[in-house]
Amino acid sequence: MTRTYLDRFIEAQPDTPDGLRNRAMLSLGYELLTRRSELVALRSEDLNERSDGTFRVLIRRSKADPFGEGRIAFTSRHTARLLRDWLDVRGADIEWLFCPVYRGKPINRDLSTTTVKRLIKQSAERAGLDAEQVHQFSGHSMRVGAAQDLLTRGYDTAAIMRAGGWKSIAVLARYLEHAEHNVWA
Repeated sequence: MTRTYLDRFIEAQPDTPDGLRNRAMLSLGYELLTRRSELVALRSEDLNERSDGTFRVLIRRSKADPFGEGRIAFTSRHTARLLRDWLDVRGADIEWLFCPVYRGKPINRDLSTTTVKRLIKQSAERAGLDAEQVHQFSGHSMRVGAAQDLLTRGYDTAAIMRAGGWKSIAVLARYLEHAEHNVWA
């Protein structure tokens, strides 16, 4: 899910509590290059609003971080605004950053990783993509697309590895193998 798709998927969300949550989830998952499990594990206490209008986010544990050392990632102002919109609706009493919404009301419970995959597929459908295109998206699409976008924007592999929490350049190379990146342009 490159930035072009991300923008379309965010735009396709309805103006409902679910839609506000989905916009924030899509944008945050993309910018933090998170795995599905990392995204749904985020809690309110993992966010630290910064004076520049962005958030500093602690990703506590991941597949590549078995000892729970965590990694720090940052949002853009745009994603921070989407997060604040969601947090205003979600309320302060819910510990999970993203939670289910039942009949327009947020519920203090975590989401499953399947919810992220379903969100991406439903967003692709809402954006008007055909069935074959929808099929190509997965729960990992935000991580892959963001890494490819960072490469095409000129970031080096060290910066991309740090942003996504990769420990091995060989693993990152698999994410970047289909990026359309013309070094001569």
